[in-house]
Amino acid sequence: MKSIALLLLPLAASAAEPQLQQVPLFNGKDLTGWKGEGYEVVDGTIVCTPKGSNLYTESTYANYALDFEFKLPPAGNNGIGIHYPGTGDAAYVGMEIQVLDNSSEKYKDLKPYQFHGSIYTMVPAKKAPLKPVGEWNSERILVNGDDVQVTVNGELITQAKLSELNKEFPKHEGAKRRAGHISFCGHGDPVAFRNLKICELAPTANDEGAKQAGFTKIFDGTTLNGWESEEGDKGHWVPINGILKYDGHSEAKDKDLWFGKEYGDMTMIFDWRWSGTGPIMKRPVIGPDGKETGESVEVQELDSGIYLRGNSKSQVNLWNWPCGSGEVYGYRTDKSQPAEVIAGVTPKVKGDNPLGEWNRTMITIQGDRLTVTINGKTAIENAQLPGVPAKGKIALQHHGAAIDFANIWVKEL
Repeated sequence: MKSIALLLLPLAASAAEPQLQQVPLFNGKDLTGWKGEGYEVVDGTIVCTPKGSNLYTESTYANYALDFEFKLPPAGNNGIGIHYPGTGDAAYVGMEIQVLDNSSEKYKDLKPYQFHGSIYTMVPAKKAPLKPVGEWNSERILVNGDDVQVTVNGELITQAKLSELNKEFPKHEGAKRRAGHISFCGHGDPVAFRNLKICELAPTANDEGAKQAGFTKIFDGTTLNGWESEEGDKGHWVPINGILKYDGHSEAKDKDLWFGKEYGDMTMIFDWRWSGTGPIMKRPVIGPDGKETGESVEVQELDSGIYLRGNSKSQVNLWNWPCGSGEVYGYRTDKSQPAEVIAGVTPKVKGDNPLGEWNRTMITIQGDRLTVTINGKTAIENAQLPGVPAKGKIALQHHGAAIDFANIWVKEL
């Protein structure tokens, strides 16, 4: 077990920022991919109107480098919200990176944490090398696990560790988050933005330790080699920067993504996160015996899973139900199964991280016995799957939700 433990190091982003592929966040024509009001597109730029407040991405992000250009009018005030949950004041439920004309007489009495590039209310920035009002500036915001950095016109002006901010500002909800939407935080001033691009970063894994422990990586991070991809999957199951991104909209006949090799007894370790939002729906509370209690909870409906041995019934669920991920729905809802089987495939604990954050999951199946751990918590332990096939393919399941996968490793037992 010591060798497997090497793979279960705490999730973290890449230690160094690699030269990876960027993806546009703004098409230069309209606000496709964004939500909110009070912003307009003018000559290839996003401009805040007098009614502008929050405009935010439809997708959520965890580890990334965001590059953009901005132009300030005299006394212009805006901000970049990170880890924004989609409602509320981004400066407090998320974190706001200041975008501000520091040179204005209006702001002569600013507090240190209010200057451009500061993390509002928490981290003062060094004096930003802003260009004269009306000229374009470039900025990079790096959100990389515990680290947040702000660079303006090539100069690093802000550095912070979220773990330290959590201790210093324990009541700040946004500093506790590790994922969310990216937003503009307008105050009615015509601040303009253009050339918004994002480079997402996969969570780190101990690759060398995985190899030494006998694991084989089945997703190479850049291609779908080894996976059975259909024509209709193109543009929907997309590998980029070590992340296998699925937008939930495959047009293939079989929208699930299958790996070409069959496995019997094995351990599979992988990272995953929800990269979008889902509709609010009521979902049942499930007791430890696997039976629904009659209570229900409103949650975002987000659903995917891992098919084991080519079989949808032996699917390990990844979802946002109250019981948490790891459940084997096909067996839990099969009333012909013995009570101990139904209880066994019901999660003992909810190990899922908050929505949008990365989760590290380990699935071990030997014979007809299944164990699932999520972020180091054992959700399913030695559960029996009567009649499960002896061998079959692995699939990443489509259920209409946007989801990211990374660091997919398998060890045959």
